[in-house]
Amino acid sequence: MTTVDRPAVTAPLSNDQIRDLIPHRWPMLMLDRVDSVEPGVRGTAVKNVTATELWFQGHFPTEAVLPGVVVIEALAQLSGVVFALAGASEISYLTGVRSMRFRRRIVPGDRLVLTAERTAGARGIGEYRVTARVDDQIAAEGVITITDPAAGNPLRKA
Repeated sequence: MTTVDRPAVTAPLSNDQIRDLIPHRWPMLMLDRVDSVEPGVRGTAVKNVTATELWFQGHFPTEAVLPGVVVIEALAQLSGVVFALAGASEISYLTGVRSMRFRRRIVPGDRLVLTAERTAGARGIGEYRVTARVDDQIAAEGVITITDPAAGNPLRKA
């Protein structure tokens, strides 16, 4: 896989533009909109939480709570958009989650405001400080690592 030539984009990015940057599709595409992005550095996005999302059928069906892994995936996708706009290949992998803390329940009707800011990394690897907020309250925060397999990293296909 090689680096993909991408047209210049400016935020906000619509759901259609997000699908042009990362390979995720329903039901796994978590980002509804990217409000701001500085390629390779930082970004802000929105995920609207709705009661019709499939995980609510089995994750505490009597008291719907968004699973933490879904929040992590949304944060990883935002990091992937930031990473992709800096020239990474079309597919990057989530390769690390560190110090993730969940501070508030996330329920249907909530609007998650996601942020990702690159804190470290080298060629093909980016570490991002990530935060998910609901009503200006931190719901989740931590550090994730994204890897571009086309950059000669261990997840590269043989």
